[in-house]
Amino acid sequence: MNKFFAGTAAFCLASTAALAAAPTTATIISKEDVDTVLKSKTGDHTIRVMDMGQGYNMSVAVVSRGPTGGPPPARTPQQLADAAAARAKAEPCGLKAPPAGAKVIPSGSIAHDSTAETYIVIRGAGTLVTGGQIVDGRRSAPDSDVTTTLNGPSCSGNVVGTPVLTPMKVGDIAVIPAGIPHGWTNITTEVVYLSVRPDPKYVLPKAGYVYPALKK
Repeated sequence: MNKFFAGTAAFCLASTAALAAAPTTATIISKEDVDTVLKSKTGDHTIRVMDMGQGYNMSVAVVSRGPTGGPPPARTPQQLADAAAARAKAEPCGLKAPPAGAKVIPSGSIAHDSTAETYIVIRGAGTLVTGGQIVDGRRSAPDSDVTTTLNGPSCSGNVVGTPVLTPMKVGDIAVIPAGIPHGWTNITTEVVYLSVRPDPKYVLPKAGYVYPALKK
């Protein structure tokens, strides 16, 4: 009986501590905050990471992507060599080669091991490519921004199979489970979207992270 009451008391204390640590206010991310992050540069940027108080964190990011389908940016011989060396060093992932007769779709897709995403388009338009299988991919480096700050461990590459192509415009929302390859095509000028990322496995920055330009 004593062990039972001791165990019950410990459980109550743990529950009380968890409740005490739970958030007591909402987190507000203003339009001005989003605009400040977007002024820095194009790409993917985590705005804030919050403790949701129920055993997981939540990240909110804003992503700006430019036109697709144009010629790749000019790179110096050294940059090309560095890129080749980085690819050779990266751990392979996905299918080693496409199945016989399968068409490779050069969407530059990525799949995240542990984090789902909800996209909310706020500017521009493009075609979201989801599904299929990544072929001849490479895993994100352990010390890369993708792994440490944006999405956790991920696999990137082109896709094969039957991915779904969905035109996305302002106001459209896409919910992408963890492990589903996704990328963009048919962006004529730009597409800008918010990305909400639950983090049940704590692979992203700790709660309290704030984009550097927003720190007071």
